[in-house]
Amino acid sequence: MNLTQYVDQLRQELAVAAEAGGDEARALAERLTAPLESAARLTLLNALSAAADEITIDLAPGSVDLRLRGLDPEFVVTPPPAAEAFDAQAEYAALMSAQSTPPPPPPAPEAPDDGGTARINLRLPANVKARVEEAANRDGLSVNAWLVRAVSGALDRPGGGPAATASREATRVGNGFTGWVR
Repeated sequence: MNLTQYVDQLRQELAVAAEAGGDEARALAERLTAPLESAARLTLLNALSAAADEITIDLAPGSVDLRLRGLDPEFVVTPPPAAEAFDAQAEYAALMSAQSTPPPPPPAPEAPDDGGTARINLRLPANVKARVEEAANRDGLSVNAWLVRAVSGALDRPGGGPAATASREATRVGNGFTGWVR
């Protein structure tokens, strides 16, 4: 995305506004436009970053990243995974099977090795939080117990540790930088 056209438009609008103030205002506007260009670009980048953040919240689990290449920002959109097609017969068979046999009790979360607990704050998009609450209720667990079980299960899977995640991330990203521009 080329920001030059927007900065040039701002420069023209400032010149038009300065025309109403006479020669002194016009001269002042001409002296201010060069230093204001970098401030205008930074302000536009902040607005684009905020917009990408808001879109990411609505698009979760997909995301929108804003990357800066030279002077020009670009958006990188990662769409959410496609929903699986609805199979009415499979859904009916699963429902009938679930009604005939009671579900097994969910496994209790493992107690930490040292007996202590750690507190973290987790921010989830509202739609993900609602799904977590539904899943916890369905399993007869508190949200905290459900999250502990989910995280423990993810870490216990082969390749679920931090080292494996880091190597996959490095392979996927390459030599680029990821994150937000503010």
